[in-house]
Amino acid sequence: MERRKGTRTNLDTSVVLNRLDAKEDEEILIDIIDVSKTGVGFTSDKALQIGSVYESYLQIWTMEKIHAYLRITRIEQLEDNSFEYGATFVGMPEMDSTRIDNYNIIEQTKKEMEEND
Repeated sequence: MERRKGTRTNLDTSVVLNRLDAKEDEEILIDIIDVSKTGVGFTSDKALQIGSVYESYLQIWTMEKIHAYLRITRIEQLEDNSFEYGATFVGMPEMDSTRIDNYNIIEQTKKEMEEND
């Protein structure tokens, strides 16, 4: 059963995460799989913990960066020993959330138009 609250769209970018509750600074490289106005899916070689919060700067399709905090909500270990994660945005400004939602609407419309051709 699909539990996602928003439509997700692929976003081809990599991001560096900084864990907020860690004693030492550690930057973690992730590859974004998909993004919605409520969260993001990504992969990483690094094992993260459910509930941990990370600071990130997501580069969006306009090449702008959105400052966002991510809380890890789902982890799945992949066959190659990397991990796939689901994270929700916490504390994201409504304006940035709306920008992501608008992008998803545009991409969904493009996809539907291509299917109807």
